[in-house]
Amino acid sequence: MELKGRVAVVTGGTRGVGAGIARAFLAAGARVVVCARRPPDAAVEEGGSEAEFRPLDLRDGPAVHAFFADVAAAYGRLDVLVNNAGGTPYRLLDEGEAARHARVVELNLTAPLRASLAAYEHLRASGGSIVMIGSVSGTRPSPGTAAYGAAKAGLENLARSMAVEWAPRVRVNTLVPGMVRTELAHLHYGDDAGLAAVARTVPAGRLAEPREIGDAAVFLASARAAYVTGASLLVHGGGERPAFLDAATANREQ
Repeated sequence: MELKGRVAVVTGGTRGVGAGIARAFLAAGARVVVCARRPPDAAVEEGGSEAEFRPLDLRDGPAVHAFFADVAAAYGRLDVLVNNAGGTPYRLLDEGEAARHARVVELNLTAPLRASLAAYEHLRASGGSIVMIGSVSGTRPSPGTAAYGAAKAGLENLARSMAVEWAPRVRVNTLVPGMVRTELAHLHYGDDAGLAAVARTVPAGRLAEPREIGDAAVFLASARAAYVTGASLLVHGGGERPAFLDAATANREQ
């Protein structure tokens, strides 16, 4: 298996995309630690292997440093950090104070930076890898989630700078997912009819599954991507069909 014997930490790895990533790493043979503020409703497992859960608030700097030191001591090494924890509620810019938007930036940009700094020496010792989980919201306008989009754009740039500063001992890449079908997808896209309508906007004809995001993360963390650093990998099913193509009257069949 690609990552047999390796140790991976997946932040926010207890549900949704994070759990899909954790399961993909387990399937690849890695020993996996997932962290979040609250424990998962059910164990994150795959093929008879189970991820260890450790509670962590990524906003607490001393706790983050202690977490990575404890994981490295317990497992004898740390090879991969997947900065997955993040998210945002839908909120138009003028519907929230700046402090509320700043909290979104804290979770989606500052927290991954904090985790990466705390993990750096351990990853450097193993010649390890960081995978940032970005978003297509960081590459296009993100109305209703503007602070989130700005944070994800910053995360991608941060990863490129880290890749240069920390080369050649630590590789740093960004995985840029599009829309993913998780247990919370209805909060973003609505009922089954809404999900189906949204899926039709994707060239691939469907939303991604969490495990598919995980498989891409495993690739970036594996030896098969040994020369890949400072890169951004789009996993979005082809993205979005440009709206002007459907609005234009030219080249339309009569």
